[in-house]
Amino acid sequence: MARHFLTLKDLSSSELVALIHRAIALKRDPTAPETAALLRLRTMVLIFEKSSTRTRISFEVACAHLGGSSVFLSPSDSQMSRGESVSDTARIVSSMADLIVMRTGEHSRVRTMAEHSAVPVINALSQDFHPCQLLADLQTFFEHRGDIRGACVAFLGDGSSNVCQSWVEAAAMMGFELRVGAPEGYHPHPDLLAAANKHCTIITQPQEAVIGADLVITDTWAGMGQEEEKVQRLAALSDFQVNESLMAMASQEALFMHCLPAYRGQEVSAEVLEGPQSVVWDEAENRLHAQKALIEMLMG
Repeated sequence: MARHFLTLKDLSSSELVALIHRAIALKRDPTAPETAALLRLRTMVLIFEKSSTRTRISFEVACAHLGGSSVFLSPSDSQMSRGESVSDTARIVSSMADLIVMRTGEHSRVRTMAEHSAVPVINALSQDFHPCQLLADLQTFFEHRGDIRGACVAFLGDGSSNVCQSWVEAAAMMGFELRVGAPEGYHPHPDLLAAANKHCTIITQPQEAVIGADLVITDTWAGMGQEEEKVQRLAALSDFQVNESLMAMASQEALFMHCLPAYRGQEVSAEVLEGPQSVVWDEAENRLHAQKALIEMLMG
């Protein structure tokens, strides 16, 4: 039976830690002979219903490094754009390909893809979760500061975003404190908060959220599909910009992360994004290494 990766909870805590360490090892030795032919004569199909830069490049390069080939389908390239069901698409694609990577809107779509696929399905972003981003984020923290267990992490901005909701899952799995600094109406799903229990706290004052934090994270305030809400969102979230005065309230050794694309002057100031505490460029590159480790786990 195929194993899928739709949220972080598709891994155990020990598997997640092992995957992070494997990603770090693959980064050190990207041409390791034991992985160079893992996907030889195997094909990865990317079904992307939303635009992408880092996710698409990192998956296609990862597939090439592992000796495989990839096929990319944009929204207009598949019959789903003309009404073919996700379930039928899953049956057809998985009869020919060895791995499906899906980037979509409603999380139910990637769940349906997995339910009807004979091969592993990876969630490359859905409306509710972005687990591949979290693999890279956790790897980046481990590289710069060591184990994240016991650390204090602050996420500022839209707490209902897919990135933040995956951070909520990570907090419970990895045993760190997550403070979500977000205004009313922008909080993670209540079920996720209940599952995270004592590991996640909602704080409506940005300064209180970042005090003493070891890591400060933000994300764009108007993600894909939210363009019509942009004016409303900018007004609601304006007090949650990560700037130098806010970072000064975190730990002196605090790191700053952003999954990108970043909009300087909105969710983050240019000074923080380009500053010495920012590890966003390492974070972006680590998408490649973390996803190679993930593919190896699912396909190996």
